[in-house]
Amino acid sequence: MIPGDYLSKVYAGFLGMNIGIRLGAPVESGFWTYERLRDVYGDIRGYVRDYKHFAADDDTNGPVFFARALEDGGGEPTAQTVAETWLNYAREGVGLYWWGGFGVSTEHTAYLNLKRGIPAPQSGSIAQNGKTIAEQIGGQIFIDTWGLVAPNDPARAARYARAAASVGHDGEGLNGAAFIAGCISAAFGTDDINAVMDEGMKLLPSGSLYRKVVDAVRTHHAAHPADWRSCYELLRRDWGYDRYGGGCHIIPNAGVCALALCYGRGDFARTVEIAVMCGWDTDCNAGNVGTIVGVMNGIQALPARYRDPINDEVVLSGISGYLNILDIPTYARSLAAWGYRLANEPVPDGLAPVDGEIDFDFRLPASTHGMIFESNEPQYSKHAAASPGFGVLVDRGTRANRGCKLYYKPFWRREDFDDERYMPVFSPTAYAGQTVEMRLEYDRIQGDGLLVTPYARETYSGREYPGESVLVSGGAETITMTLPQIDGGLFDEIGVRIVSTAQPKLASCGVARLVRLRIFGKGRLAVDFAKAKREFASVLPFAHNHGAWRAEDGRLQGLALDHAESVTGNYYTKDALLACRLTPENGTSHLVGLRVQGAQRGYYAGFSGGEVVIRMRMYGKETTLARAAYAWEHGKTYAFAMRAQGETISFAVDGRELLRADDGTLAYGMAALALYDMGRCLFDNFILEDL
Repeated sequence: MIPGDYLSKVYAGFLGMNIGIRLGAPVESGFWTYERLRDVYGDIRGYVRDYKHFAADDDTNGPVFFARALEDGGGEPTAQTVAETWLNYAREGVGLYWWGGFGVSTEHTAYLNLKRGIPAPQSGSIAQNGKTIAEQIGGQIFIDTWGLVAPNDPARAARYARAAASVGHDGEGLNGAAFIAGCISAAFGTDDINAVMDEGMKLLPSGSLYRKVVDAVRTHHAAHPADWRSCYELLRRDWGYDRYGGGCHIIPNAGVCALALCYGRGDFARTVEIAVMCGWDTDCNAGNVGTIVGVMNGIQALPARYRDPINDEVVLSGISGYLNILDIPTYARSLAAWGYRLANEPVPDGLAPVDGEIDFDFRLPASTHGMIFESNEPQYSKHAAASPGFGVLVDRGTRANRGCKLYYKPFWRREDFDDERYMPVFSPTAYAGQTVEMRLEYDRIQGDGLLVTPYARETYSGREYPGESVLVSGGAETITMTLPQIDGGLFDEIGVRIVSTAQPKLASCGVARLVRLRIFGKGRLAVDFAKAKREFASVLPFAHNHGAWRAEDGRLQGLALDHAESVTGNYYTKDALLACRLTPENGTSHLVGLRVQGAQRGYYAGFSGGEVVIRMRMYGKETTLARAAYAWEHGKTYAFAMRAQGETISFAVDGRELLRADDGTLAYGMAALALYDMGRCLFDNFILEDL
């Protein structure tokens, strides 16, 4: 059942999805009609807009975060486990998906239903929300990952997708989920696009509108196989937006997906290009068909003009800034590991990544893991070597050259992006005290070796902190450094500087390849709010959920009507100490948190009423694990210290431990600052340290 090239095909499918989304996103709005696209861009054959880096929208956020039901639920998804991901990973009203209002946006409507206790799948049902809301396009655009984790088993992929889509959709929305996921699954076993679509059709009820529109497209294609524009005219006449309510109904866009698959004839580029040129929901449709044809044809079929700008990285918009920094090859490994587990097959050794660590192995063809090459010297250029690794060609380099640098970005800033539609937020993926280990291979042709210096750059000052240089004369060398302790800063580059040691008469020539990058070990995050910047409507490096947050006078102010929370840190932090100073100005609830796994799960400690408490929050239900009377005062500053070690949670104020509790429910998570009632609180001297 699991194909031999499974990992590579998952990688190609997820890349294909993101290529389609990036191609279609700039022309998604109603301004870009079919006619305007035709008249302005003509026959699209490449990206219509360049981005510094592309901030993913809902079409990527949904497939990634809703699939975390596998991790959180421990296996095959249900409507309930996926509903919990909706509530847990979204910051209400910000990012993840379109917050267009109750009764307008399907996802916003379903989210509010869930929040008010309406369970899934009732939350997305026609009975609850009406037919128009339930049959918008979200039924099929958030389900690509369910096809990727069920290779060669369309019926199982469709079952997963229907369960996941039912949180927000019903009727034809569920049919769309089944069809797209089933096609993705079928694409693992054939290179015939008609065979793929045949498998998808088996999953549709005979009388469904979804089946009828796909049939209409396939019938027209059989009679007019070379004229996709005539097929679009058929869709507009018989299946257009004027026939269906809501902002983005699934049926017209189902027709576009079928049209692109048929007329693309299995060619990846032509398929996503046609999907975009049809207009309507350009990024959604191109993303769905990009996954299908990406899986079917494999990584070799993705043209460099589309693949290279992606650079194997995606930035997301969930509540966890750590999870929002995603490198595609590592994510493909994670999905593939779940594919084996769900098929009840052993996961190959080394396939599943280690949670909470950076490990780039470059095993997938031409993978970059988001690494960036920079040089102003003509003697140094990025090189796509046949061997695995991120390559640099050194062509007659000498010690007179400044060389080049290769680096990974463990943190992003607003200046790195052109837009902020879905408001990404970031926590670092690398911390002071951690070990950076890089393996570099140098295929030397002539001349002396290369001097390789590891470094880390601090984002606010731009200062580079170098490690110990290593002379690489040929063969392989391991370069290591410990990330230095920095005063309230954040690392936004980690990599190596490379320069030739050769004299001009015998210049260096060869290919240097980074074949492994690991960042691991215990880390420390110290935040200086006097340095912190407000970007993407968040105070770095926190993600805010509810309330009003601002940094002023060297402190972070949290202002809450009923709840305000800010989270940061490695999502997989296990044993840790969180220390900070806290000044409650008004209100009854002033808390810090550890092992916080989103908006719905975490341990919290602090002041509540006239007490100190340790509480656990699980999907809206709060359980008090320990409590004691404590006469704290407004306007007074206290030193909090919360510790999570093994199954023991402890809490101290001003150096004196007041509470201790044992609970093994939550094993890891982020750190948090929170108010769970109306009030205002000031926080400073924030330090999060692994134990």
